[in-house]
Amino acid sequence: MVSTSWLAARLGSPGLRVLDGSWYLPGSGRDAVREYGEGHIPGAVFFDLDASSEAETPLPHMLPSETAFAGRMSGLGLNDADDMVVYDGSGANLSAARVWWTFRVFGHHRTAVLDGGMGKWRAENRPVESGIVTLPRGRFTARLERGAIRDLAAMRSNLRERREQVVDLRSAGRYAGTAPEPRPGLRSGHMPGSRNIPYTELVGPDGTILPEDELRRRLEAAGIDLSQPIVATCGSGTSACALVLALGLLGHSNAAVYDGAWAEWGGRPDTPVETGTSSET
Repeated sequence: MVSTSWLAARLGSPGLRVLDGSWYLPGSGRDAVREYGEGHIPGAVFFDLDASSEAETPLPHMLPSETAFAGRMSGLGLNDADDMVVYDGSGANLSAARVWWTFRVFGHHRTAVLDGGMGKWRAENRPVESGIVTLPRGRFTARLERGAIRDLAAMRSNLRERREQVVDLRSAGRYAGTAPEPRPGLRSGHMPGSRNIPYTELVGPDGTILPEDELRRRLEAAGIDLSQPIVATCGSGTSACALVLALGLLGHSNAAVYDGAWAEWGGRPDTPVETGTSSET
């Protein structure tokens, strides 16, 4: 994480790239592209999460191939030596953490999330510019770190063996099955044995991440054992990454993301689904 004051002091520095990674849930009424054009942090390029995901699958936000990601990031004007700072306008790291995780899972660890995002930046009356930022083509390479990803087969296996804790970052209502999914055709509920902590509970009122001691208490209160490996999941693999970010701040590096997420699990007829609140069986 970097603070707004840290970024403000370094805007325009050579080799520092700011990315607006805003994305919003279907039905939210928000348009990330339009909001970016109307106002963004000076020099920030727009990271289109949908366009930067795998196109040859009906599942949303699946990781693309190494070649596709490298090509798209090069097209945005990014380079291997760049330091990246990602933010979004959600106020809770809805998508910025996914962009951060995507860069890291493709081997680019020189990436940070702006603490508090665009909301805190604006609240502090820091500079904003409108329009679209374009950069000369860069040279970006990608090498996928497959150990940070879980697929459907791995999640099925984990149901039997329980080697890893599964933590669902969707809202409590969606997890319990009492609130509808924003995407049509998905069942309501959660994976058997999974725990729930909504991604919105990882930040304070100003959108900054909770202090480490409070963050630790909140995760433990949700039944999460921080000494054990964790797989984060959510609706489309986006907000799940907020947990990976938070765990990293606590020194917990043994965390992966189920990329198919509820869009895959809840959209199949052959995967078990539970409703109600968290319960370990």
